[in-house]
Amino acid sequence: MQGFGVHAMMWSTVWDHAGAERAIAGAAHYNQDFIEIPLIDIASVDAQRSRALLEKHRLNATCSLFLPEHAWASIRPDAAIDHLKAALDKASEMGAQALTGVTFGGTNERTGQRPTQGEYDNLTYALTAAAKHAKSLGLQFGIEAVNRYENHLINSAEQAVGLVERIGMDNVFVHLDTFHMNMEEKGIANGIIAARDHLKYMHMSESDRGTPGFGNVAWDALFAALSGIEFKGLLVLESFARMPVEMAGAISTWRPVTRDADETLDQGLAFLRSKADQYRLFSNAASIRELP
Repeated sequence: MQGFGVHAMMWSTVWDHAGAERAIAGAAHYNQDFIEIPLIDIASVDAQRSRALLEKHRLNATCSLFLPEHAWASIRPDAAIDHLKAALDKASEMGAQALTGVTFGGTNERTGQRPTQGEYDNLTYALTAAAKHAKSLGLQFGIEAVNRYENHLINSAEQAVGLVERIGMDNVFVHLDTFHMNMEEKGIANGIIAARDHLKYMHMSESDRGTPGFGNVAWDALFAALSGIEFKGLLVLESFARMPVEMAGAISTWRPVTRDADETLDQGLAFLRSKADQYRLFSNAASIRELP
């Protein structure tokens, strides 16, 4: 995985036929290498139609999710395995290259206590099984660290690395998100350095989940660190200009974070590309579309 991508929710909060057409065409219009497709309702996704649209627009894809409460890996690892396997099968059918996100739990999963060893053992057990299934399908499998107000289990780059190394498979990677890092890391560059051996995927979001470049994220420190580790992964614009009702409460998005999605796409993508060029992030690498 290498290049730029955009989260599909920039165009549609529902992955139905119309939403898939709008999002994939939109990502192609902005000359992206990838689109990230959320698998919120796995059964409703028309994988073959999605694959045909991706091929039509010569666009690659990743998929992402968070686990519903009935499948939280910390307490129901077998249910988590079943849910993740279903998502991986769907991602494979669509021709996606990876499944990532909060693959270990929910975005409103908190016990009010420190994580227990038993919880981490369950995560390792469930995600190892999922990673093995992903590998059998030729897929990469990501683990995204999220802030403490959404989940109590994996909040930092260091914790994500720990889980990846406990799983111990070469198709498992760390996924970091600038919104969460802005809260959890002791300097955003330190999170990049901590994850350097496993980091393949970045959500690029502002401190308020709005347009990159118009908030408090330390972008120069971030891009300097990515350049320093010779990052060869994927940078994905993720903003919640559009937010489905069922997700707003889970991630406490109570007010608009940007004027509209077009503003975020136009200004945010230009900002991120400018920073990547400034720090020569992909200067020695071909675009994904040029790779065989």
